[in-house]
Amino acid sequence: MAEHHDHSSHDHHDHEKGRIFVMGRPVDSYPAMAPEAARGKVLRVTVVGEEVLHRPCAEITEFGTDELNTLIDDMFLTMYVADGVGLAANQVDVGIRLFVYDCVDEDGHRHVGHILNPVLDELPATERHLEEAGEGCLSVPGPHEDLARPDRAIARGVDKDGNPLVIEGEGYFARCLQHETDHLNGYLYIDRLSKRERKNVLKEMESMRDEVFAKRDAKAKQLAG
Repeated sequence: MAEHHDHSSHDHHDHEKGRIFVMGRPVDSYPAMAPEAARGKVLRVTVVGEEVLHRPCAEITEFGTDELNTLIDDMFLTMYVADGVGLAANQVDVGIRLFVYDCVDEDGHRHVGHILNPVLDELPATERHLEEAGEGCLSVPGPHEDLARPDRAIARGVDKDGNPLVIEGEGYFARCLQHETDHLNGYLYIDRLSKRERKNVLKEMESMRDEVFAKRDAKAKQLAG
């Protein structure tokens, strides 16, 4: 998920007012970028229309492998370079059920981690409150569009070593969990828009994508330096 302008004023160094949760658990402090990123390399982000984004991803059955660890490292760095708050594996052309995230919610709480094979809880009707807010996607470079989603989400899955994980989010982080899980099911946020809105977003993307790609290239060079 792309950082939204309402939230992009934060930077990863300033989390004084909020708490920090790594893999769903509170920690006292954490670096500006997840340590995984320092080991990673930048991968190409897939763009709407590429087949890998439009089919369900495969369940992960092997855990703790070097390949999986490397992919997570690469995904964290790629997410930071693209100014994202979440990134799914099929956005780097790997069709498996995995996403990483580093997302500050509107209360200033920072959530960092990864999850494999996530499944979202079906919320009871009494707990299902829709919230409309701007949403963007690193695979739809540039535009944002308002989209209504439940303001609470619970994702259940496992970590890279196969240990059970439950990640809960509210507001903007709940949106991130839903957006990334959608990716793993073969859906982009624009698939939830009306035909007209979807067409407008894709048109806007065409006029913005070169600028977005140039910005990512510049940030990749900056981080490499």
